[in-house]
Amino acid sequence: MGNRKKQFEVDRLLDGLRSADEAAVQALIDVLADWAQEKPDESPPGLPLPVSPPAEHPRYVRPPLPAVTYYSDEGKPIPYGQQWGDGGPDPDSYGIDSHPERFAGLHRVALALLDYLAAVYDVEVHESPAHAAALLTEARDVLQAVKVTPRRSGAASLTFVLTGYPGVLVHAGVLHDFPFPVCGCDACDETAETTADRMERLVLTVAAGGYRERYPVGSQRWSEYALTAYDGSGSESGKGEPVPVASYRLDDAEVRLRDIPVAWRPWPLRGS
Repeated sequence: MGNRKKQFEVDRLLDGLRSADEAAVQALIDVLADWAQEKPDESPPGLPLPVSPPAEHPRYVRPPLPAVTYYSDEGKPIPYGQQWGDGGPDPDSYGIDSHPERFAGLHRVALALLDYLAAVYDVEVHESPAHAAALLTEARDVLQAVKVTPRRSGAASLTFVLTGYPGVLVHAGVLHDFPFPVCGCDACDETAETTADRMERLVLTVAAGGYRERYPVGSQRWSEYALTAYDGSGSESGKGEPVPVASYRLDDAEVRLRDIPVAWRPWPLRGS
């Protein structure tokens, strides 16, 4: 029984109380009393509403991804994306990353997105290895780091970090990193195509103003994000403890997000 903040296994709790001394019982009472006095977290604002560029602006087109067949050690083709049926992944497939090279095309997709953003939006694009420091976690084997900053206050910047894995990490706004792929192991069965779908949806949604961040949320001071896809295909959100970072980054995020009441603003269009 409980909620997202605190839960109790009733049977174990009752068994423990039978042998608990007075101090342990009082400690439980104190915990329950504090819990009862907590104020509920404020309800989040409505989902952000993206604004896609008008029809007269160029449309993003994904570059072709390599069509390659990968094989198992036994010489059988691996149908990535369709490996597992209703029974779920093979237990031995967790942590096994047979062909990470299948994600190499993601670098091409990231660069195409950068070209599109620079062509359509009024932004500053700056490439430097130093921009990898924008990530909340350390990236390994950084090949290229590019920051795209819209020339409008209240609009979220994007930082692309291409790694030798191969993969792409995108830092959006102030407190959230998005990895592509999330996990390349055989059990997760991600493909370059589905991973490119997610990366494009994130990037184009942030530019369209369909991205929200909040921090701190509730008494636990969680961080939260929400995305409403630029093309109306759906939405997603997440909330939890912030990734461990220097306290100044959390302080800076708290200050900056006070001025973002609902969502990050859409990026300004070039020539508008």
